[in-house]
Parts: sequence; structure tokens; C-alpha cells
Amino acid sequence: MKIFSCYQTFRFIRLTKPPGRRFHKDYQLQVPLTLDDLEAIMLCERPLPKSFNFAADVLDQWSQKEKTGERPANPALWWVNSQGNEVKWSFRELGSLSRKAANVLTKSCGLERGDRVAMILPRIPEWWLLNVACMRTGLVFMPGTTQLTAKDLLYRLRASKAKCIVASDEVVPAVESAASECPDLKTKLLVSPHSRNGWLSFQELFQNASTEHSCVETGSQESMAIFFTSGTSGSPKMAQHSQSSLGIGSTHCGRYKFKSLKHCLTGGEPLNPEVLEQWRAQTGLNLYEGYGQTEVGLICASYKGQEIKPGSMGIRAPPHDVQIIDENGDVLPPGKEGEISIRLTPTRHFSLFSKYVDNPEKTAATIRGGFYVTGDRGVMDSDGYFRFVGRADDVIISAGYRIGPFEVESALIEHPAVAESAVVSSPDPIRGEVVKAFVVLSAPFKSSNPEQLTLELQDHVKKSTAPYKYPRKVEFVQELPKTVTGKIKRNILRDREWGRA
Repeated sequence: MKIFSCYQTFRFIRLTKPPGRRFHKDYQLQVPLTLDDLEAIMLCERPLPKSFNFAADVLDQWSQKEKTGERPANPALWWVNSQGNEVKWSFRELGSLSRKAANVLTKSCGLERGDRVAMILPRIPEWWLLNVACMRTGLVFMPGTTQLTAKDLLYRLRASKAKCIVASDEVVPAVESAASECPDLKTKLLVSPHSRNGWLSFQELFQNASTEHSCVETGSQESMAIFFTSGTSGSPKMAQHSQSSLGIGSTHCGRYKFKSLKHCLTGGEPLNPEVLEQWRAQTGLNLYEGYGQTEVGLICASYKGQEIKPGSMGIRAPPHDVQIIDENGDVLPPGKEGEISIRLTPTRHFSLFSKYVDNPEKTAATIRGGFYVTGDRGVMDSDGYFRFVGRADDVIISAGYRIGPFEVESALIEHPAVAESAVVSSPDPIRGEVVKAFVVLSAPFKSSNPEQLTLELQDHVKKSTAPYKYPRKVEFVQELPKTVTGKIKRNILRDREWGRA
């Protein structure tokens, strides 16, 4: 599926120098906001504007340029599905349609500024339309995948105290099984050509909604969205982002339109060197790795034209000052393992999340001295390249040696028998804990002798990395526990090993 969303406007802003900026409160011409101004804001060389709203200050300004003929009506959103169906909206069309959607949310659904809306939709045009509508109305949207189970939805709806859920047909059964236990949930809005008892029909309400809507004036630090973290080490946390941390802070990672595949990026899980080599062998192209978090956005990256070091996540992503620190908050020299952190002094950058909602203890735990601590361990080399070791609570300490699961998994994936693996600590009476690997076998090796294959994998790891890191225990499994976004839940395997399941 090809998707060109309204967020491509981030890139348009960077490529042009608009003659002026109209703020949405009174639409009076203000001090011009140029590319240099945006860069200065990102680098904390200029303060944030007091108010900011992406729908009014970006989308509507491009809509106005189309209206006056300053620019042609290029697509703000261009959506094509696997059946060849296509939706293409200009900025003026997206502006008008999102005002109609805003009226559905406020007038038909009765939602008020600050209310939280769970947005559980596939990537259909209505997903972008309703997100922009939430920005216009000051509603806090909370995106979620349609793969969420009833248990997942129950947790998210209760934890967030969501007033409304917007969902598609495939999510309805799970929502209905959870809704009775969610007293704050007042409205269920269905995005579907079909109607259903107990649900408002977005299509019907949208058809009759007015295109007249006045965008609220939102503060730059006012809540705009809540993202549930991946939950690889426990229950997902609610990371709150502001109007500026998303609307302006994402400027530096806006990707441009392309006509052929020339540049490939990867993120989510760390990139094993073997995958890098296989991708290059089969496509002739390099994979450029990026590392970030729900709470921060992009933290490190390998940039186009930059040397790629296999096993590295690249260098720091401006404007962040990324360092490796110890348990006291002191910066470690190159080559020393510690926690990947972002300097907060003298100014905490606005692109960082605001807080974990209703969880001040977890929020406070992210601060150590003058740094935001990611919870990931890593190493920086003398050239400023960062290498991921593992989540802080995933690191294995065996007979005094610190072993990161990622480096063992990287060695295992080089073997043709291994489709994927997860490495965790396992109790041991002599070493305290040892490395255990849960391995999913590739198809040709599923009937292999397990004892013989275990020895073969152990020998392979000893040759590929430091011998003390090899998995002393190996268990072959059909699948690994994962989050809805596909990340391996090592905490479940670790708890099972330690009898905490």
C-alpha cells in the first residue's frame, strides 16, 4: 500500500521559504516563519511559539496557498490500496473534509477539548482525516493497531479513561466484549459502510456535517496525542506528546516523494549484521538503520552517504546530544557500555514526550542527573557510532560477565537453521544466571536432531562472538511471544525461566 499523508507537509516546509505565517487565532499576518526559523526552533536557538496547531498553522496555510494560486493543488494525501482503489486529496480538500470530521466529533459525538479518543483503524483515509479533526478540536487521539485483542483494548480504554473509540468492523467484537468494563467510554463511532446497534455511523454523520469549523487555539505544549509504548518489558505506558513535539518536532524525519527505490531505512528492532548483508546481496542497496523511541522519536541514524558500520545504529540525530552514561549519570568514554541517554541541560528539547500519563514514578525514573535515560544499553565508538546492547533489564550477568541478548541473537541469525531467536537469562546455581536461547527453526531444519543442532549452534556462537556469550541452554519453539507491533517480549520468556510467570 502506498501512502502519502498530510505529514509530507513537514518536508514541504523544509523545502520552501514561505513569505509569511498566519496564526489561527486571528489570521493576522505575523513575523515570517522561514526554513531558518524552523531549524532554529529545532536546535533550541529560538523559543517555541506560544501557540501551535498543525491543522491551522500548517495544513490550512497550504490550503490557503492553493486557494490563492500561490501553489498548484498537489496531493496532501494520496492513498492506494492493494485492489487499486485510490483516494487523492489536495490540501484544500483535506482541510474542508477534516472540518466536517471535526464537527462529527464535537457536535454529533459530544466530545470536548481534552477528551481522549482511541483511534483503532487500519490505514484508510479516514485515519488521517480523524487525526487532523482531533487536532482541530483539541481532542487527544490515541492510535492503535487493529490487531489489538479484547484484553489489549480493555487495558488501553481503562488506563486512558477514553471517552470515545473510533473503530472499524474487524475491531467491533473485541470492543464490545471490553466496553461494559469501561465506565468512561461514552461513545462508539464506527467507520464502516455498515451500521450496527449501539454504534454511531461515521459515514452517515459525516455526510450531513457542516464544513464550517473554527480551529481551537492550542498551546505548543498542550497534549495532542498519547501513544502506548510497545510493552516489551511490562504493561504498555502512555507516552504523551504535545502539539509541538509531534507537529514541529517530527520535522527532521519527514521522508520525500520518490519514483524508484534508491534508499532503504529500517527501525523497530535492532538490525542484525546478517540481515544487512542479505539485503545488500539481494537488492544491491544498503539498509540505513534508525533508532528511536515512542517517547522521543529519532535518536540515532545512519544517514544517506554516511559510512555504514554493520551492527551499529549510526550517529546521533540532531538536535539531540546523545551520550552513554553510567548509573550515576556520568558520561562514559568511547568503548564503555552504559545506558543510552539524551542530555536535558540547559534545555529539555520540546520534541521529547511530556510524561507518562497517570504514572509520575515511571516519568521520574527516566531522569538521571541532567539526562533522559532511554532504558537501553549501548556503546559509542570513537567515531560517534552507537551500538545497541539491549534493554537495561534484558542484559544478562553470568559469572560476572555482562552479556547483551542482541549480540547473541545476531550471532545465531547467521546460522541457516535459525529463522529467529530470543535470548534471555536463565537461573544457574554456579554462575547465577546463564544465557538461554529460544530458537524458531527455518523450514529445512525443523526435523533436525535437537541435541546435535544445539551443539552446532553453540559452536557457531563461540566462533562468531566472545566464547563466554554462547547460549548454555537452547530451546526450540514454534513461535516467540510478541507485541502487536511485532517486537519480541523477552520479559515473558525471562519470567517463565525464573518461575515468575
